[in-house]
Amino acid sequence: MTVFTNVIGNLHSTEWHERLHNADIESLYLDQWTAQKSRFLAKSDKGNEYPVALKRHSQIIDGDILYYNPEERKAIVLRLDLSPVLVIDLSAIKDKSAEEMIRISVELGHAIGNQHWPAVVKGTKVYVPLTVDKKVMLSVMETHHLEDITFEFQEATEAIPYLAPHEIRRLFGGAGHESHSHIHGDSGMHAHIDAEGNMHYHSHDNHRTESCHCNNNCADDPEHTHYPHC
Repeated sequence: MTVFTNVIGNLHSTEWHERLHNADIESLYLDQWTAQKSRFLAKSDKGNEYPVALKRHSQIIDGDILYYNPEERKAIVLRLDLSPVLVIDLSAIKDKSAEEMIRISVELGHAIGNQHWPAVVKGTKVYVPLTVDKKVMLSVMETHHLEDITFEFQEATEAIPYLAPHEIRRLFGGAGHESHSHIHGDSGMHAHIDAEGNMHYHSHDNHRTESCHCNNNCADDPEHTHYPHC
């Protein structure tokens, strides 16, 4: 069985779009979380299974091409089921004083950074990938009451035309090591749930960090003997 180890191009580029015109394209549909991995087994729309083992830390985007045979006019393409993106519009603060613009921008940066959300800034808009539930992200934005700033979720297809390739990768392909929830507790401890489903605790007082693999192990350890913080 052939193992695909390289991305040879992208369907959305002008060159490959023309080259694959009328070609037989076999699509491997990946959800956004599988797309964050460099090694996986995927089933195509034709029912075939293909192992993929890209270089470590490779980032996949929609339309990446794994295989093309010009004689057969056949290609195998990765297609991603992309999540919506939160678009924050700062255009309304352009007429404010420099001091007000700085203050509001810093407050927005604090709100996003405190949640450890990756972001891409384009002009007066900030694009933030969906890392937790929509309601949670909207609640965070509403809690900060940022004046004259509007925000809404857009479909990925609406946002992509305004983004450069490396920005698309950051929003839709490279969130694997950055995506996690950031939960504040009354005790001063913070819990981070990373992309693997593991929970990490730390305190701002002593910078203590502990890990808990509860999602994967609690079923085997109901008394939390080995994972007391679960």
